[in-house]
Amino acid sequence: MAIIETEATLHVAHRDNHTHRDVNGGWLRPAVFGAMDGLVSNLALMTGVAAGSVSQQTIVITGLAGLAAGAFSMAAGEYTSVASQRELVEAELDVERRELRKHPKDEERELAELYEARGVEAGLAREVARQLSRDPEQALEIHAREELGIDPGDLPSPAVAAVSSFGSFALGALLPVLPYLLGATALWPALLLAMLGLFACGAVVAKVTARSWWFSGLRQLLLGGAAAGVTYALGSLFGAAVG
Repeated sequence: MAIIETEATLHVAHRDNHTHRDVNGGWLRPAVFGAMDGLVSNLALMTGVAAGSVSQQTIVITGLAGLAAGAFSMAAGEYTSVASQRELVEAELDVERRELRKHPKDEERELAELYEARGVEAGLAREVARQLSRDPEQALEIHAREELGIDPGDLPSPAVAAVSSFGSFALGALLPVLPYLLGATALWPALLLAMLGLFACGAVVAKVTARSWWFSGLRQLLLGGAAAGVTYALGSLFGAAVG
């Protein structure tokens, strides 16, 4: 008896400890990638301009302009994208709502066929569909999940998406400008802080991937560094040509 109870306890403990990563990334993925986008794009912009032997004031203005333009662009794009997606989903939900109102039996049969296709015994599938279809709102939610793959009660907010994109991009884009705002007169402090930020962003991304934090951080550091190096070379080339 003691052995059976112990095995049962271990089985329950195993089930309690059986967790998975957040494969969708939740808020972490868009926030980190927004910051990373702002960091890489503004760092590349500033290094390209700095390579042209311009004044410190010009570099700061370029960085702040890149921050503002990029953040507003990200916010506007994200708002439009999410709003359009939400409008499309709501239109499809209206179609499904009308079908449930006009042809409830056909929709109930369709739901039963979906369950049968997934291996549920025919009689049980029909009974489950019948019970679930008694509440119109519940039926709409289930049809939306089964047929459209969406949750009507959990649609993304365009305003939240826009604000979060604006904030995360602006935060990332601020890093290479910050040393200049604090009195730096050379490019290397901005590069150093930006590189640290790139590594940190990459390491955080590892929380929603299967990679180690140091690999993810180093990969992002190399990619961001490559972007900055290319734009610096182009800035030097164009600066010499224009000068």
